[in-house]
Amino acid sequence: AALDEVNKVRFCQILDKFKDTTQFIVITHAPPTISRASTIFGVTSQEPGVSKVISLKLEEAKQFAKKMQEAV
Repeated sequence: AALDEVNKVRFCQILDKFKDTTQFIVITHAPPTISRASTIFGVTSQEPGVSKVISLKLEEAKQFAKKMQEAV
């Protein structure tokens, strides 16, 4: 079941408290939760019946975005 806003905040606080000593696998679409991750994974299906797992390290993505903004 989806969490209400108050419980999303509580859940994120728990993640923040333990993230330096524990690894979590969290399945979510909630941006506040996603933003606390160091790496996110997704599954895409470019062809019928063929799935591909992709990953993104958020720190690298932030650095790339910053370089792109500076280039403009």
